[in-house]
Amino acid sequence: MSKVLIISKVFYPNISPRANRTTQLALEFVRLGNEVTVMLPSFDAEFYREYSEKTGIIFKSMGRLKYKRFEGDSKIVRIAARLVQLLVEFPEIQLVRLIGESLKNESSYDMIVSIAVPHPIHWGVAKAIRRNRKLCKVWAADCGDPYMGCKTDTFEKLFYFKYVEKKWCKLADYIIIPDKSAQSAYYSEFHNKIKVIPQGFNLSEIEIPVYSENKVPTFAYAGGLALHFRNPYPLLEFLCTLDIDFKFIVYNESALLEPFKEKLKNKLEVRSYIPREQLLPILGQMDFLINFENNTAVQVPSKLIDYSIVNRPVISISNNFDKAGLTKFLKRDYSDQYILPDVSTYDIKQVATKFLNLIEL
Repeated sequence: MSKVLIISKVFYPNISPRANRTTQLALEFVRLGNEVTVMLPSFDAEFYREYSEKTGIIFKSMGRLKYKRFEGDSKIVRIAARLVQLLVEFPEIQLVRLIGESLKNESSYDMIVSIAVPHPIHWGVAKAIRRNRKLCKVWAADCGDPYMGCKTDTFEKLFYFKYVEKKWCKLADYIIIPDKSAQSAYYSEFHNKIKVIPQGFNLSEIEIPVYSENKVPTFAYAGGLALHFRNPYPLLEFLCTLDIDFKFIVYNESALLEPFKEKLKNKLEVRSYIPREQLLPILGQMDFLINFENNTAVQVPSKLIDYSIVNRPVISISNNFDKAGLTKFLKRDYSDQYILPDVSTYDIKQVATKFLNLIEL
């Protein structure tokens, strides 16, 4: 039995890729017979007490983030909030102190798994390990997205964060990335520490109903949207030119969709995010699915894992996507569909075992 500490900002019932990563790893580590502690910012004590009794996971609070992101409708406030975030990673920078203080009295873990984003979680663990080398045998820094090498943000990280990243990379035993293509986003001197371990899901808990063709071509997208990546405008503008029946369902209430609601009327249906255990059976009933590309090779959309699980045809959309290809999809010709990875790659049993094997390397 190994003693494992997972440090993250989010956990179930939060709906996000990082919450799923944290939750699924913790549950599977316990199922494999390990002692598992999850450290989070302050949380609903009663909810997690009951969850702990149910699952065997131990929960510890690192304390509350005292200051929140600036909020307001004013453009000046939004600009100021973005500027402060760019300059000092506010408000996530508070995690460095919280984690450093919380780990002062911890020791003798076989493995610590720190989960980013946000990356200040890694910075906080690095601060604690510099102070106490006996904190753990192995530190695995899990990076769902790169930091300095991120290509999906509007602005590049400021140059001085390079030194922060290099400091924690030197201290980490392993840097975990979800796909080999992301390796180029990290400094070459640390490539020997990189291990590829994808997202993991308990596939035995996922039941997808048998697909039945919809009366009109029905397709969906579930995930983030932005103008500089995963841009929905080219697709929506093209759909506005079509004089055929279809239904496009989007699980994202982004303001980017507002201009098209009136134009497409009941052909576009915008829905709120829902838990993935509810989402996947619905996606499994779509005629096909949409993947908006990140426009970078170093960050692969995590939704492709969900798409692999539900096993429906996928068309990948970029700013200059193949309109003839989409027309074929709307005619139920999926011969040019995007080739998805083998779903067994994401079996949480395999994923958790890969993490635990790092202890013995």
